[in-house]
Amino acid sequence: MPDQALPGPPLRVLVADDNPVVRAGLAALLGAHPDIEVVADATNGEEAVREAAAHRPDVVLLDVRMPGTDGLTALPELAALAPVMMLTYSREPQVVAEALRRGAIGYLVHGEFTAPELIAAVRDLREGRPTFSPSLAAAVRVSSPLGVSYEPSHESHERSSQLQPVVAQSSKARPAAAARLRRRVPDRPAFGLSSREVEVMDLIASGMNNRQIASACFISEKTVKNHINRIFAKLHSSTRSEAIAHWLGTAREGWSR
Repeated sequence: MPDQALPGPPLRVLVADDNPVVRAGLAALLGAHPDIEVVADATNGEEAVREAAAHRPDVVLLDVRMPGTDGLTALPELAALAPVMMLTYSREPQVVAEALRRGAIGYLVHGEFTAPELIAAVRDLREGRPTFSPSLAAAVRVSSPLGVSYEPSHESHERSSQLQPVVAQSSKARPAAAARLRRRVPDRPAFGLSSREVEVMDLIASGMNNRQIASACFISEKTVKNHINRIFAKLHSSTRSEAIAHWLGTAREGWSR
């Protein structure tokens, strides 16, 4: 799709994320477009508010979970300074609802957008046009104080993120396969897994090894192993194949929680 740059001065962006690889990758991706300039970054919500007050960006991209002051805590102050779009791995309905209540205009989940879609979303945000990841459609309809009615297209459901390969040389096909697995079993219980554990388990089910999961999630292999140990305990599994069987429902019968 052609790059529809906006006329006038560059769109000034602030990126708030505690992961330095994500910040650097976003800066490289956004900065490759002459009409977009990353004017500041931050590692937590407190820094984001301070940088936003100093630089007055046109758009803020904000992670949810950060050390110290998190994204949701800082969101009301940031939203008073510039339009804010959440850019995060957190897709829990209650988090989405709270983000919208506190002033976020858009909400994108890593793995559910392409690089061109992110660029378009950033440009739209300056104009007050919201963008949401397809998986959040139901939560947005219920929660949005803006009265947003968002209907994701079939094409957008099938797209996988091109941002992760940009910032961490991640596989495009494997996260997309994980997304298809999630859609194949829409009523699958979460088994008490956290949002990060759900993400890791989906990538395990898609066939990723620990190194690939670490790259896709921007975490260390040691952290991946810790997540997997907790996942196995919650799924009453001792191997990847057992965990995948429980996760996809093929071993649901006879399994007791």
